[in-house]
Amino acid sequence: MVVRGVAIYLIVFVLFRLSGRRTLAQITTFDFVLLLIVGEATQQGLLGDDFSVTNAVVVITTLIALDVAVSALQGRSERVDRIVDDVPLVVVVDGVPLEERLRKARLDHDDVMERARQTQGLERMSQIKYAVLERDGTISIIPR
Repeated sequence: MVVRGVAIYLIVFVLFRLSGRRTLAQITTFDFVLLLIVGEATQQGLLGDDFSVTNAVVVITTLIALDVAVSALQGRSERVDRIVDDVPLVVVVDGVPLEERLRKARLDHDDVMERARQTQGLERMSQIKYAVLERDGTISIIPR
């Protein structure tokens, strides 16, 4: 069991090093789900019924290779990039919240104002020229 654990650890370590580095704040929802799936595949390799390290390695390698391939495609194709990570979305213009866009993004006025207070020290929606929901899920505030 110890040898199996060391083998899985080393393989996952090397594969994640090869796939590139991101901080926790930079991972997307899909990256998080992928990590959960990799964790499940790793668990199956460690404790699953078939006790197959090879099976776990193949699954993990496949998932990480797919993730790297999608990232490479994003760099080459704007369309793929938009499909995978979406585009920034303006949710407030000249102090007026765009309700349909806020609803689509599952945001409310309080979310926008919280970010406006934190980053710009603003107190009212009317002080916001633009609020943009960025690709990474943060809200950028451009004051008037």
